[in-house]
Amino acid sequence: QVDLVESGGGSVQSGGSLRLTCSDSAYVFTRNYMGYFRQAPGKGREGIAAIGVNGVPTYADSVKGRFTISQDNAKNTVYLQMNSLKPDDTAMYYCAAVPRSRSDLLQALSSGYAHWGQGTQVTVSS
Repeated sequence: QVDLVESGGGSVQSGGSLRLTCSDSAYVFTRNYMGYFRQAPGKGREGIAAIGVNGVPTYADSVKGRFTISQDNAKNTVYLQMNSLKPDDTAMYYCAAVPRSRSDLLQALSSGYAHWGQGTQVTVSS
């Protein structure tokens, strides 16, 4: 059973940083690839980062070079370090677990083919 627990959102000024944290059981981490998607008001879901086979990360172009996803398997925790935040990054951020049968992780996150947590709000002011 997926029960992702997220933390770390908040409000920052443009150019600031935040780190999101997401934890679950070893059962979930060994059977899924972990990632994040976000959804801004009035916009669709956007898969932004994921860790795939052999721990290789993948990023959406919108966050590449600014966000870093990492995973601590000993703690069953995934992190999303967000730097150089922009007002356009304002959204609800969701940690998600994508079944390992999928290889197109960002697409899976964008389409909702995943289990996700309760979400955490990130607000970036100019």
